[in-house]
Amino acid sequence: MLQTIVNAFKIADLRKKLLFTALILLIFRIGSAIPVPFLNSEVFGAYLGTDGGLFDTTDGGFLSYLSMMTGDAFNYGTIFAMGITPYINSSIIMQLLTVAIPALERLQKEGEEGRKKIASITRFVTVGLGLLQSTAYYFYIRSKDYLSTDVNGNAFTGGWAVFQAVVIILCFTAGTALIMWLGEQINDKGVGNGISLILFAGIVARIPQMITQLFGTSNGYLAHGGPYYFLSPLAGLLYLLMIAYIVLMDNAERRIPVQYAKRVVGRKMYGGQSTHIPIKVNMGGVMPIIFASSILSLPPTVQMFLGERELSNFWEGFFGIFDQTHWAYAIIYFVLIIGFAYFYASIQYNPVDMSNNIRRQSGTIPGIRPGEPTAAYIRKILGKLTLLGALMISVVAIFPILFSQITTVILKNGFGFPDGMNISLGGTSIIIVVGVALETVKQLESQMMMRHYRGFLD
Repeated sequence: MLQTIVNAFKIADLRKKLLFTALILLIFRIGSAIPVPFLNSEVFGAYLGTDGGLFDTTDGGFLSYLSMMTGDAFNYGTIFAMGITPYINSSIIMQLLTVAIPALERLQKEGEEGRKKIASITRFVTVGLGLLQSTAYYFYIRSKDYLSTDVNGNAFTGGWAVFQAVVIILCFTAGTALIMWLGEQINDKGVGNGISLILFAGIVARIPQMITQLFGTSNGYLAHGGPYYFLSPLAGLLYLLMIAYIVLMDNAERRIPVQYAKRVVGRKMYGGQSTHIPIKVNMGGVMPIIFASSILSLPPTVQMFLGERELSNFWEGFFGIFDQTHWAYAIIYFVLIIGFAYFYASIQYNPVDMSNNIRRQSGTIPGIRPGEPTAAYIRKILGKLTLLGALMISVVAIFPILFSQITTVILKNGFGFPDGMNISLGGTSIIIVVGVALETVKQLESQMMMRHYRGFLD
């Protein structure tokens, strides 16, 4: 990987793209450190010093998830506090509507112009969702008394309170729109997928905090002594094994053999060779994980509107299900990953189109008749690969949650420790980081291959 980046820097065009991408990510990290106006300065003094921001982000709850996805911008109430989640949710909504609404489906089939129109609609939906989520965040921080006060220490009232709310909500919403624009700039002028790289940058920024949590001598698990001396290194080893597993999974593919018939064009004979169609086992990459996580963030967002008000037992139990430490969360997460893996695979691959392309090129799959039998054969393979890939990626996402719950029970009940070991977000983080890194390196390699290709005349 490092050798690929070094080689890319030797090519002027790719060097400019890499530097541009790094600049955009730097802007994202700077914006993640600038708090919005009208927030309590005493609370945000913690950003420079002691207690780690507005919330306790070590409990594995929804706030921990948002803090992870935004690189701690959410925890410190900065202009990028909403992160890229509204854009991801907007993309999911538009992809679902494209299947359900014929007009959007026609737009998608119109080629580049149709895709531009859908992208424009997606941007408007993103701003709308960002406004909704920013409003929920405002109500939450207001209920926690994190807003600035007047000279007498009292909360603003009347017109000043409205002005305060409007400024905070619009700053958060503008941050969402700016992140979306930064991601699109990486897509156009940089290297890699902009949205994925912004997620990557946010998660990587929290790696030192994760290491401190596991192995630190002050607030880390090792400081507690006892079984933590065993579990902390074990958790670190699990992280390394998951990284190796993800790399192996990402490189796994199923090759469908194709035999091309010989044909004469003019005085030349073409075809007659055997080749294959490579299909990745993990076809969706990190997208099913990102989609599932974003969907699971919607109910807690609604809960943020409610602030500190008391809820009935039913609603309290309902919102409690969407806490990463709840056993039901793991089941719902698993089902959503499987569902989005199939959904994403159906968008990427069309068995009928693949069958027609093979037949147009005078090719056949050995032992399979052309036409519908070939499409059915490809459809069957895609179904099996999608299920296998979804199960493989679900193991990495769900195992840290189960590990956290098991160790929490052991440490609290068996040894009487007040806190359990929570690494429930580790699987999601590692999948996104490793997946995005591998995809970006592969894109770099493909671009270098194109630039080194000399053509038929050499």
